[in-house]
Amino acid sequence: MPRCCRWQTIMNDSYTHFATVYDELMDDIPYDHYVDLAQEAMGPLQGKRLLDIGCGTGLLSVKFAKKGAHVTGIDLSADMLAVASERAKALSLDLSFLQQPMEELAVSGAFDGAIISIDSLNYVKKREDVIETFQRIYDVLEVGGLLLFDVHSTYKTDVIFMESPFVFDNGRIAYIWQTEEGDEEHSVYSELAFFVKNDNGMFRRFDEVHYQRTYDTYSYVEMLTETGFTIERIFADWEDEPPHEESERIFFQARK
Repeated sequence: MPRCCRWQTIMNDSYTHFATVYDELMDDIPYDHYVDLAQEAMGPLQGKRLLDIGCGTGLLSVKFAKKGAHVTGIDLSADMLAVASERAKALSLDLSFLQQPMEELAVSGAFDGAIISIDSLNYVKKREDVIETFQRIYDVLEVGGLLLFDVHSTYKTDVIFMESPFVFDNGRIAYIWQTEEGDEEHSVYSELAFFVKNDNGMFRRFDEVHYQRTYDTYSYVEMLTETGFTIERIFADWEDEPPHEESERIFFQARK
């Protein structure tokens, strides 16, 4: 089977398993810092309408809701959204979740801000679809509305990711992560074999293949300005510092 077709086949099923271990694997992500960044840019979140695009299991959505925001979470995976809905229900939080690709974003009403966190945008493969994503977000934001997102740097896709294999083992979950250069510039295929310990002490294996693509900083600026956004701030690696040649995660703050 050609690689592109094999990737599509695996991705159709992978999140069924991945959703069950996602939170544990993302335990070191500073989601609270993302809340701080949003509040710095928007002021108090109480009463604000926010889009959490690529919301996954709703970890960030819940944090925004606890600050009083009215949150709509968007994700492609029904299994991720099922976990997110249960999380919100368990905390008695009124959140809305919609299953749709971000480049086909279709929501009603106007929003004060949109967040695309933890390199979720890098799963949009085509440049025209990235532009379409920005355009659809722009169209549903209030005048003065915020777009905040982060992406992999080209250094991360081209250098760091090519240093695989990577391994992880916390006693309950283990994985072996292999990477190879993707078909487009600054893209990467990731093949992961997961081993998850069951209650009986036996391990269950499942496999995933992911494809991500990024662009250089200037390309993102071009795409944002093409759709009408004004760039307010570009920084890197969770720090209030401009990107440099070995930055790994690039943040963009833009305004309608």
